[in-house]
Amino acid sequence: MTQSAAAAPSSSAVSAAPSSSAVSAALSSRHTVFKRTALACAVGAVTAGLVLSAPGATAAGSASAPRPDVPVQLLALNDLHGNLDPVEGPAGRVTRGESKDSGVQAGGLAQMAGLVGKARRGQANSLTVGAGDMIGGSPLLSALFHDEPTVQALERLGLDVSSVGNHEFDEGPGELERMAKGGCHPEDGCAPGGKYDGADFPYLAANVTRAGSGEPGSGEPGSGEPLLKPYAIKTLPGGQRVGFIGVVTKDAPQAINASQVRDVEFHEEVPVVKRYSEELARLGVAAQVLLVHEGEAANGVAGRGDCDDGGPGARLRGRIKEIAERTPSDVDVIVSGHSHDSYECTVTDPSGAPRSVTQADSFGRSFTDLRFRMDGDSGDVVRSSVTARNRVVPADSAQQPGMRKLIETWRKRSTKVADRTVGHISADLPGRGSKEKETPLGSLLADAQTEATLGERAELALLNPGGMRADLVHKGDGAVTFADAFRTQPFGTPLVTMTLTGDQLLTVLREHFSGANAQEPRFLQLSSALKYSVDMGRSGAARLLTETVQVKGEPVRPTGKYRVTVNDFLANGGNGFHTFTKGTERDGGSVTDLDALVHYLENNSAPDAPLDPPAPGRITFLAG
Repeated sequence: MTQSAAAAPSSSAVSAAPSSSAVSAALSSRHTVFKRTALACAVGAVTAGLVLSAPGATAAGSASAPRPDVPVQLLALNDLHGNLDPVEGPAGRVTRGESKDSGVQAGGLAQMAGLVGKARRGQANSLTVGAGDMIGGSPLLSALFHDEPTVQALERLGLDVSSVGNHEFDEGPGELERMAKGGCHPEDGCAPGGKYDGADFPYLAANVTRAGSGEPGSGEPGSGEPLLKPYAIKTLPGGQRVGFIGVVTKDAPQAINASQVRDVEFHEEVPVVKRYSEELARLGVAAQVLLVHEGEAANGVAGRGDCDDGGPGARLRGRIKEIAERTPSDVDVIVSGHSHDSYECTVTDPSGAPRSVTQADSFGRSFTDLRFRMDGDSGDVVRSSVTARNRVVPADSAQQPGMRKLIETWRKRSTKVADRTVGHISADLPGRGSKEKETPLGSLLADAQTEATLGERAELALLNPGGMRADLVHKGDGAVTFADAFRTQPFGTPLVTMTLTGDQLLTVLREHFSGANAQEPRFLQLSSALKYSVDMGRSGAARLLTETVQVKGEPVRPTGKYRVTVNDFLANGGNGFHTFTKGTERDGGSVTDLDALVHYLENNSAPDAPLDPPAPGRITFLAG
């Protein structure tokens, strides 16, 4: 909810236009606390006109001295994905400025805990929040114990509240509820630390309901209740209250294996936020923050403070901008996640006032330090006071001892499994951190999946880029441990081999640039049997040069049949590749993507014969 004050706009501060007078502000501001509490406030006429009595006014109408503003700090993180340690390779690097060739290796919860502790010094009213994907897609250190180590680490960090992200649903809503509420894993039992007691911070999912139960919070008979709490109210030491509404992108099913979310529904974000913002207002909570797991890269402007060059949020793009502009004006600050890129931006809210929108770097590489003042009388956020800065967490930062001890305790429990050598490589294999559309690691993973499914007569394999979660980094003698392999393929997703016609295979390749991927092309990684060319100077599906597509050196025959291997996520139409759902003669399910990589490394490398990076050129770019 907006409190106006005069200030010069800047890239890191949100300002609102000054009112002409206290009286006109009281009469015209749609966000003033007087309107929200009209039934509780006295309305009196004075000689100059109608004036609303302020909270704290005496019975005779003389106002008491205004209470001083209250400084508040929000520390925000997103898309941690269980990375308790710094991420190695390009995926763990934070770049600032125009150059993408250099940067700082960043991350580590023990390192972050130390820097967060410093940031909190002198801040009596500090809260720590998350914007989703805190777990899921995690390295072995956390995933081996179903992410219980990460929840413990977040508790130690002092996380107060978090929205859910799409990856919190990786193992289905039942496992998410277990993570929130506690209990031992239904199949693997209790972790070595004993019975898991659940997160001591609330997970919020305002726009997620049980399938068939209807829109959340609509007030209609039988309307759906959110799967988890829709909002949380945090009370500061001085009694001031801040409300947090948590939502995940409505497009979450496109990024989750369909088999895991059949029992839940994801609803349009803004109408749900409006309902719960109004509910918070009825409870007298003026200061409101939206935690939304939806974001978009700001054209590489991360950390340079120029997201607003050309106007509020001018360089911010994607659904997060639309959501931020439409979210009710009573919401004062928006903390986002999902796209893994950091930004500090402003947008214009429905009332015309600027509003801060932020996101930190993924994998714990940075956190956002948001600061603002709350009006001492109304409890509302003074918009002109909001500042935001993303603080990098260098991997060589001092580690907070308590957090380091917790992480090392879990590391000792995982050592026997994690440290087994499964292969050798001769050089780095960039994947997640690569800026290229065709990556060395992606090519190797696709080759591995083809080899693993030769028994199903596989001829080629395709892999979604989100299926590789890290880079495979050359270290020492080039040995690759099971933990290294797991870091790149943490989901253990079953592989499915299907028959596609030549026409269907061509349609799959066109789906790189059309439908859900029209605005941001998504390039599947290819095994060596498949090659094609694209012309990025064209638009949409026409970018695929159909006549160049070859399988095993031969042009694709539209009526021919091809055995294609994909992971179960793609087989169910994930990431907008719906044609895979039409594949026939489906086999597999017993071999996972992780199995395929481990076996490929074991079968094709040795200490004296390490595996070389695959040669590039499976995709040829003719323009753009």
